[in-house]
Amino acid sequence: MDFTLSEEHKMIQKTARDFAEAELRHDAIERDEKAIFPEKAVTQLGEMGFLGMITPEKYGGAGFDMLSYVLALEEIARVDAATCVIMSVTNSLCQCVITTWGNEEQKQKYLVPLARGEKLGAYALSEPQSGSDASNMRAFAEKKGDHYILNGTKNWVTNGKSADTYVVFALTEKGVGHKGVSAFIVERDFDGFTTGKKEDKLGIRSSDTCELIFDDCKIPAENLLWEEGRGFKIAMGTLDGGRIGIAAQALGIGQAALDKSLKYSKEREQFNRPISDFQAIQFKLAEMATELDAARLLTCRAARMKDRGEPVTKEAAMAKYYAGDTAMRAANEAVQIHGGYGYITEYEVERLMRDAKITQIYEGTNEIQRVVIARQLLRE
Repeated sequence: MDFTLSEEHKMIQKTARDFAEAELRHDAIERDEKAIFPEKAVTQLGEMGFLGMITPEKYGGAGFDMLSYVLALEEIARVDAATCVIMSVTNSLCQCVITTWGNEEQKQKYLVPLARGEKLGAYALSEPQSGSDASNMRAFAEKKGDHYILNGTKNWVTNGKSADTYVVFALTEKGVGHKGVSAFIVERDFDGFTTGKKEDKLGIRSSDTCELIFDDCKIPAENLLWEEGRGFKIAMGTLDGGRIGIAAQALGIGQAALDKSLKYSKEREQFNRPISDFQAIQFKLAEMATELDAARLLTCRAARMKDRGEPVTKEAAMAKYYAGDTAMRAANEAVQIHGGYGYITEYEVERLMRDAKITQIYEGTNEIQRVVIARQLLRE
């Protein structure tokens, strides 16, 4: 499989890299410390087309392929993983759902402003009691005339405080498991819809995460996606693409860890020579670089396959779990290479460690990814 980048791919990669360095680097530490949402940067990303990268041009998007998207996400995450996940959720989860399963009216009303960066999207699947067991939800939407009345809560919603448009999953029939799950498009100002407190998180702190509360929330019937009972299929199908995005985010974090470790090891001297001269450090750097390249190849393979319209459930799971684990190992080694300085905020590698951890958890824990891979293998 050829992963040679075209000139367009290289241009997208460079544009994302330049933007991240110019607009995100200078205040990344402060935003992390104070949990400040990068509002200006998100607006700029929208104006540049990065918030609708894989949405078709006919609906206001840039119409880029999945590989372009992966390249851009990695470059943003290399500087600020929190901004990367804001970009990832509105692209991979919210817009991809509407692109794939929305009708023409829904696409014109909701997808177009999302793809243009005029609106921000979110995706609400998990609940307090249902994380990995996503079908074990309690939120219930009852059909009443030309509306659904939704009651329940959703947890861990990225962009929850800042989004305008939410893809929300809820039961429309009880007692039938995942066959009773449906998907809806919910607007921020719908009656009965409020957001809970913003979570105080270990990492990706400048992206907001919160609970969504639905108390007799009134949703127009035309905001049902596809048809009743199809929500679980929508959720699982969407997560394949979302996991490729998380793999790209993990790659960016891991690459930043390697970049900083290389620079520091050549500058830091002990015993009258740079620590990069010591084999113990060299082995760490070699392992980080090798694992990152392997993770990158897995991620690019999944992206290429998705671009060709091939099933990617197994490959996306492989990329996500391996890249997430690789990012965590790379960040851990970066802190170790920096020694005491690695524990200090201004050297940034402690933030990489905190940011890396979530890539092993959200959009399916890495334990769940192994289950997905095994099931796919046993079916083949």
